Amino acid sequence: MRILRNGDFRRLWVSGAISGIGSWLLVVAIPVHVFQLTGSAAATGLTVALEAVPALVVGPWAGVLLDRWNLSRAMWLADLAGAAAVALILFADSADRVWVVYVAVLAENLATTVFRPAARALTPAVVGTGEELAAANSLSAFSGSVIRLAAPPLGALLLTGPGITFVLIIDIVSYLLSAAIIATISHRRLDSKPDTGKGFKALKEGLRGVADNKILSGILIANGVFLTANAGATALLVPFTVERLDAPGQTVGYLISGLGAGFLLGAALSPKALTWLSIRDLLIATQVAVGAAFFALFNVPDIPWAIAATALIGFPGSILLITAETTVQRVAPTELLGRIGALFFAMDSLTVVIGALAAPALVRLAGLPLTLNAIAAFAVLAAPVTLFAVPSHPAALTRTKLPTP
Repeated sequence: MRILRNGDFRRLWVSGAISGIGSWLLVVAIPVHVFQLTGSAAATGLTVALEAVPALVVGPWAGVLLDRWNLSRAMWLADLAGAAAVALILFADSADRVWVVYVAVLAENLATTVFRPAARALTPAVVGTGEELAAANSLSAFSGSVIRLAAPPLGALLLTGPGITFVLIIDIVSYLLSAAIIATISHRRLDSKPDTGKGFKALKEGLRGVADNKILSGILIANGVFLTANAGATALLVPFTVERLDAPGQTVGYLISGLGAGFLLGAALSPKALTWLSIRDLLIATQVAVGAAFFALFNVPDIPWAIAATALIGFPGSILLITAETTVQRVAPTELLGRIGALFFAMDSLTVVIGALAAPALVRLAGLPLTLNAIAAFAVLAAPVTLFAVPSHPAALTRTKLPTP
């Protein structure tokens, strides 16, 4: 691909892939390890819930710092912090030391809270904000989908074979390799940024940067609706498989594979899709398509149809997410890109918490079938939000600048 001729992006992409492999190996391994230590479903669930805390609590403040730091330096420092956090888990070898795992999960996700918005801000600095930006995001999404498909089951396999220590060492090494690669990136940011305030003033500037830009605020709200529905569907995927499809819980793995296959296809086609429709129309079309695919999934008769439905979810879903991210990178003021990226990631984490808690509660009130279809309807609501909140005129897609103090 032409985008890989860009040396700095190639380093950024390779480092992200290496780090992603290590991190996704732990997606299955850490909850299983905690359950083996404690025998408690609540303790295991707490491990997963803690992953969302740093982005919610610290994420916006991390964005303030990123708008002042050398972005590549922030990323490799975050990688080193992630390696140190994972190394802590090596000392959690009994139930009375499970708190070490909790501390490590918080610390690793704190590092991720710095790394992800920094990567979002650095990408347009490396490739520009033209056609190559869409290609870069598409390639990153494509490789990330491959990793998400392969790494979790590999982590489970390694856990039953060499064991948790081996998995942890792989993740530590992946963080260190990623840090070494990122340290060689020459680009720092799109351009020099003025001092735009400190503390709460700087944070408010980031919030105002989103509030004052209709396309950013519209995407933030619509994405919040869509991702809340997605989180609710994810939380109920196992009960749906067992109770509605009368299949073993581990069959969810096949559904996730179908989702990943659709996501891979959508990621490959997303640069072309950006040329077919306007940003608003593409967002609306993919939101409606995902909602319709949710309805199809939750009303299929058996597993083969369910796998096909999850592929139908992944295809427009990947185009939706890539389009939203590319648009944010192009539209957000350069001076606020770190803060705005962190705010979007905080919203992502908030939707995970809301969706994961609200969906099971609604099942107790209304039953599983009605709840599943209500989630699908809620996903479709993102489309009218986009229609009314996101402007359609191309002039709205120009990058804005802060006034000079």
